[in-house]
This record gives sequence, structure tokens and C-alpha cells, in this order.
Amino acid sequence: MSIKKGDKVKILAGKDNGKTGKVLQVMPESGRVSIEGLNLLVKHLRPRRAGEKGQRIEFPSFINSSNVAIVCPKCGKQTRLGAKIIKGEDGKKDQKFRICKKCGETIE
Repeated sequence: MSIKKGDKVKILAGKDNGKTGKVLQVMPESGRVSIEGLNLLVKHLRPRRAGEKGQRIEFPSFINSSNVAIVCPKCGKQTRLGAKIIKGEDGKKDQKFRICKKCGETIE
């Protein structure tokens, strides 16, 4: 999965279609991401003791990673990602970078 924690993404499908936010959590084994302030679910908690009030807790739920697109920090457009491999010199390890398909800049 090419989406990482801290990336800025735009939602392509669902109730929050077209909105952008920052990735809070990534589950690569199931291909899902959680986005700050978007795709919120409400959980109702009943009171535990007498005299206590119930609560509604809103929390960001996971969304499939195929329904989000990364927003390039350089050009500000939603984009696909490419990979660029730079060969290591003198026995050093090769480095792999994510690049924007529209402007060609690296995405950290």
C-alpha cells in the first residue's frame, strides 16, 4: 500500500466524497485507512450508574484505500503515485521514493 500515516488524501467515494483530510491510521493487511475528521461514526454509551448521563462518541471509521487519492503537497492536486529508485553508491542500499505522477516531485 502506497498510502502512509500523515499523508493528505481526498475521498473519492462515500458520504464524505470530495473532502480532504490527514491519514491517522493505516491497516495495510486489510487495505484500509482512517482519516482525521472524516467518515465519522457515532457510538452510543448507556449510563453505568444511577444519575449518570449517557454519551454519544464520534470517532473516525476506516475507509477502503481504493476510495482515497493522495493530494500532492507540491502541486496541490489529487494524484496517483509512482516509484523512483536511486541506486546506492559504494555498496550502499538502494533508496525508493514515492513520486507524484502529475508534477514529478517526491512525496515524503
